Amino acid sequence: MDDVNAASELEHTIERYNAAWNAHDVPAIVAFHAPDMVFENHTAGERVEGAAVVTHLEQIFANWPDLSFRGRRAYVRDGLVVNEWTASAIDKEGRRLEWDGVDIFPFEGGLILRKDVYSSSHRPRVVDG
Repeated sequence: MDDVNAASELEHTIERYNAAWNAHDVPAIVAFHAPDMVFENHTAGERVEGAAVVTHLEQIFANWPDLSFRGRRAYVRDGLVVNEWTASAIDKEGRRLEWDGVDIFPFEGGLILRKDVYSSSHRPRVVDG
């Protein structure tokens, strides 16, 4: 196993990746991805690959300008991270919504090959508003 794919290293990698998401830092997020990575949100029926991931990320943040994630658990082994999270954002009606999800990340060379997203975004909780 390459050191950059070792579980101990991936724990730090996923922490930095999550911080980039919360900062809405698209270039930083993309820097964690392999050039031909696949981003597939199975709940939303969205799939993009390679360079198209940049536009997809920009659209996510445009749609949800205050989107943030709180980590719940991460399961890390050599070459693989499963990351559980809770997302929070304000919808167009001004209500704060939350939904839970999980991302599955296979890694190669310290880079994310795929981001498979499964979430309850189709049925979010209204937490205020």
